[in-house]
Amino acid sequence: MGWEREMERARRLHRPSLKNWECDGLYESFPEFQQSIIERPPYEHFIISQESGIPTNIPVVLDCRSVSPEEFHRNYEAKCMPCVITGIPQQAEWGAVHEWKLENLMNDEDLRNRRFKCGEDDDERSIKVKLKHFLKYMSRNRDDSPLYIFDSGFDEDRLAKKILSSYTVPEYFNDDLFRLVSERRRPPYRWFLVGPERSGTTIHYDPLATNAWNTLLHGKKRWVLFPPHVPKHVVKGKGLIRKDEDDEAIHYFMTILPRIKRRAHAVGNHGDYRDFACFEFTQSAGETVFIPNGWWHAVLNMNDTVGITQNFCSPRNFDSVWLKTRKDRKMMAYKWLVQLEQHYPDLFQRAVAMNERDGFVMKYDPVEVKRREEEEARRREIRKLQQEQEERKRRDERIWEEEEALRQKERQFVESERRRQLEEEEILRRERQIMEQEEKAKRSTHLSRGRRDVVGGTSERLLAEKSGSKRSRLDSPRVSP
Repeated sequence: MGWEREMERARRLHRPSLKNWECDGLYESFPEFQQSIIERPPYEHFIISQESGIPTNIPVVLDCRSVSPEEFHRNYEAKCMPCVITGIPQQAEWGAVHEWKLENLMNDEDLRNRRFKCGEDDDERSIKVKLKHFLKYMSRNRDDSPLYIFDSGFDEDRLAKKILSSYTVPEYFNDDLFRLVSERRRPPYRWFLVGPERSGTTIHYDPLATNAWNTLLHGKKRWVLFPPHVPKHVVKGKGLIRKDEDDEAIHYFMTILPRIKRRAHAVGNHGDYRDFACFEFTQSAGETVFIPNGWWHAVLNMNDTVGITQNFCSPRNFDSVWLKTRKDRKMMAYKWLVQLEQHYPDLFQRAVAMNERDGFVMKYDPVEVKRREEEEARRREIRKLQQEQEERKRRDERIWEEEEALRQKERQFVESERRRQLEEEEILRRERQIMEQEEKAKRSTHLSRGRRDVVGGTSERLLAEKSGSKRSRLDSPRVSP
């Protein structure tokens, strides 16, 4: 598969609903935005109220040659102050300074055919492409918001582990407490970055309240930072994005961020915009940005970039990380607590004290596990008794239903017998009626015959008597007058 087909497939999987990746024409308009950034001061702040007490020198610019790790921890990390530290890759003699130049990556036989993650599909499965294909895409694409290699799995195979040998964690950040947890258990925490011009990451803060550092080896990045107290819906520009607009990093910097600042200026130091502040700056190759936990940030690649970034937990931000980790990574939190007891007993005591203060129970603590097992055993026993009771109840109900069915059949039988008797009685009654009617008819016939006989006899007798009378008169002697 050629680079064009592979990258087209990656784009289709990453944003299947986006049919035209060049629809906003940002390839043509971006140079004007680049020029406007070049003409602005490298470090800018927008603070709505000078009475808020928010310092204006954010990020603090430090030189690695003049600031010790102890000074950094005490004066900046412990105070959650964003910083830009210059010169770390050169001072530490990272191989990445030379090896991660774009032309050298393209010619690196170990890496050029290795697949790196450049996005996710709708099911959150990684989309990976060969590095050599991505580098060709990076130099030739005209997408509004190009794909971006953001790969955390480069320690999974022999070839990609070469990346790990090209840099070292700066001494300011090497006190990473998450190292006590196995690589398998800890969440993703380091990423190899290859970003085309116009790509970037939208506004967010880092997970589990971790701090982060980001070192740029090639190109320039534009950053915007918001203090932790600025509300989420404000930094995300809720209500300021039209339905037909995208919200990728390039849209955020070119369109949404200016609207947020205009709204903040119009509203003033009131409501959700009280103590509003944001800080913008450009990171150059060789500079390392330190982002304390809770700070909102977004990044835009002003040209083709290569870099490395890691999240970490140190004793300075341990409390915040512990509160998040014990809730979101329960198994990891317990494993971590066990290791802290052995290696950092003071932090272990702090974690236990926070749990006791909040009444928080560790899910995987052996005492808690035993308590839950005993409770679960009690629940199982109760469920068993309940099931037995339910079974007895169902059995009794079945017996009652069967008996009731028998009783119903008996009632039906009795009722059918009663109906049969009534039917027989009705039949007998009708038969009697018929017999009575027949008997009555017979009697009526006899009576009718008797009357005819009587009438006939009477008539005959009367006729006889009349005839006799007539003969008598004829036979009697006549008397002379």
